[in-house]
Amino acid sequence: MRFTLNVDHVATLRNARGETQPDPVTAALIAEQAGVDGIVFHLREDRRHINERDVRLLRELVTTKLDFEMAAVPEIIKIACDVGPELATLVPEKRQELTTEGGLNVIDNTALIKETIEELHNADIDVSIFTEPDIPQIDASAEAGADYIEIHTGVFANALTEEEQFDELERIRGGAKHAKKLGLGVNAGHGLNYQNIKIFRELEDIDEVSIGHAIIARAVVVGIDQAVKEMIRLIRS
Repeated sequence: MRFTLNVDHVATLRNARGETQPDPVTAALIAEQAGVDGIVFHLREDRRHINERDVRLLRELVTTKLDFEMAAVPEIIKIACDVGPELATLVPEKRQELTTEGGLNVIDNTALIKETIEELHNADIDVSIFTEPDIPQIDASAEAGADYIEIHTGVFANALTEEEQFDELERIRGGAKHAKKLGLGVNAGHGLNYQNIKIFRELEDIDEVSIGHAIIARAVVVGIDQAVKEMIRLIRS
């Protein structure tokens, strides 16, 4: 299972004081040296954390996979096509949310998403759709032309009981298996941390996990290098 690091929260900390540090680009390069398989960032319309300077430098300096999370809006699509990440992940975006709250509703936005995927494909960018582990939404993602899905694991991560966690894990397992049958690559992310990743490793159809907040929170105490290496040991043990 591959592991990519989301560096948004490094930018959140930087922007809290309107300073230049900590730098998400520096964090990304340290994480690469520590062994991550890729770097993830979300360029939001309101630029609340990652900004265009970050995006350009990340593209220039990151040598592993670069995953550009984005809403399907013209301004951000244009930037993505110009920058040329290896992967663009389409996510829902609401101004009032603290973080992405759930999967993209592909079924109700098929025309827009299909058009966006075609535009990104024309720029030689693979496309993933952030989705719930819901079979109709996964089918719609494939029909729209996506190359990957990223399964939303927030319900699993926030489960209050072992039974709820197990039930959601089975939904994720079924969604991943179904996506693989459709020829889609399968990523997963949201709320994964040093504790719940252990049970998550048993999902053999998950190719890659994206983790952000848990790593950056740990890095405040031990540094990016150690925080990344600790997660890699858990994922690959």
